[in-house]
Amino acid sequence: MSYKVSLPVFEGPFDLLVYLIESAEMSIYDIRISEITEQYLAYLKQMRDWNIELSSEFMVLAAELLRIKSGMLLPGGSKEERSPGVVKEDPRGDLVRQLLEYKRCRAAGKALQERECAMEDVFTKPQEDISVYTSHPDEFLRLGTQEFIHTFSTFLHRKKRLEDTRKRYTTMRREKETMRSRMAMIRDIFLKTDSGDVLDFRQLLPSRSRIDAIVSFLAVLQMVRSQYLDVTQYGIYGTIEVSAGSRPLDGFSPEQEADEAEETEDAEEEALA
Repeated sequence: MSYKVSLPVFEGPFDLLVYLIESAEMSIYDIRISEITEQYLAYLKQMRDWNIELSSEFMVLAAELLRIKSGMLLPGGSKEERSPGVVKEDPRGDLVRQLLEYKRCRAAGKALQERECAMEDVFTKPQEDISVYTSHPDEFLRLGTQEFIHTFSTFLHRKKRLEDTRKRYTTMRREKETMRSRMAMIRDIFLKTDSGDVLDFRQLLPSRSRIDAIVSFLAVLQMVRSQYLDVTQYGIYGTIEVSAGSRPLDGFSPEQEADEAEETEDAEEEALA
């Protein structure tokens, strides 16, 4: 099983070999195989000195270079090969073809990488059918003088009617309910009833709106906290029963209670901070 080594400059043996050939300004079709082999082996020795584990691919190419070098140093073979009509095959032919194929693949990979970088910030949108907007010609409003006068008169009449309505009527906004007013209302309700009466929480709601329920619930909690009211609930989602507490309600002051509640909340926030 081969192990792919990624060096700081070279990735694989062919990348190193191409670098050596280009640095020596050699033609890839006429490689000085002896010189390139020595440089290649020297670089492999240097990588061993750096304690870099070489893959089998580097060793296979080294063996191939040594084979080609020895083949070029040996004299011609048989008489048939030395005859004038026979052309001896260059031992470097296979290596040249592999290098050319590697350079083509590397150039294609570089082009694809540049294309990827260029398209990283490009976002596409699916094509939409806009024929509904282009199939109809532009339509122009064609009005005669009388139609234009009638339309403008209608516009003025509508504008005058809106202005008269604004002068005659006014928008009434509901006054925002406060904790002070709601606690005063609850106090008055209990003062009008017997001290031992138990009221349903719903009897303390002036209306069925959500905001009234929230304000009333907070007011009851504050009065329970100050021991002016007691609350009992016997089950989840059960009826909330409210009764008078240990402190008399005739001495209850909503303004003072609201101020004390605000001071308590400020003190708790400072403690948490």
